[in-house]
Amino acid sequence: MTEALLLSNARAPGLGFLDHVRDTIAEVLGGRDRMLFIPYASADADRHTELIREHLAKIGVRVDGAHTAPDLCEAIVAAQAVFVGGGNSFRLLKRMRAAGALKPLRERALDGMPYVGASAGSNLACASIRTTNDMPIVNPGSFEALGLIPFQVNPHYPYTATPPEMHAGESRDDRIGEFLEENDVPVLGLPEGTWLRVSGRTASTGGVTHTKLFRRGAGPQELPPGSDVSTLMGLPARFDTNGQALG
Repeated sequence: MTEALLLSNARAPGLGFLDHVRDTIAEVLGGRDRMLFIPYASADADRHTELIREHLAKIGVRVDGAHTAPDLCEAIVAAQAVFVGGGNSFRLLKRMRAAGALKPLRERALDGMPYVGASAGSNLACASIRTTNDMPIVNPGSFEALGLIPFQVNPHYPYTATPPEMHAGESRDDRIGEFLEENDVPVLGLPEGTWLRVSGRTASTGGVTHTKLFRRGAGPQELPPGSDVSTLMGLPARFDTNGQALG
């Protein structure tokens, strides 16, 4: 049974690093006191790992940096829980694919090992990383990701729209709309300080503000914290192994 917490980011407006979600992470861990941190989306793995280590120590969790493990796949298999950090989603996916780590991570997560993702780490939990905001700074070879959930998330979704007089280009809503034109797959916009929590076939939103659900053929739906979105977990996987839409 999947136990996942997908964060938009590690900070909520006006709060410190992980302050808004540290207690929720502890709930997801369910008493586990050791976590493998995967910093492959970041250019500075040591700094990112130390930051996570410092702040999860506040709830008694010991953090091991995956980049220092002799074998990443073996480290994933042995882990009590995994936290996949933020950065660039394309870099993260490329490194995970190169290490052969997607399959063991998917298997462990689907078997109930707690999975926490932030930003790029949340994108990785989807069937595809194609709703990331990141530039494709590297070619990962495929957009296919873990497929822990059968819909997409868009971390860092803006709280408010830019006033028309200040913006003459495409909005985030426009870009998500373009995705839906080609893919009949719901997208959950996660503003800063919000998250999606998954436990088996149930899923709910959380955090400091509303999230926003986009579906083909329907207007966007604002969801307050605590909204049940479990119906989305019953959707079929909609991407093939090359990240192409199936319908």
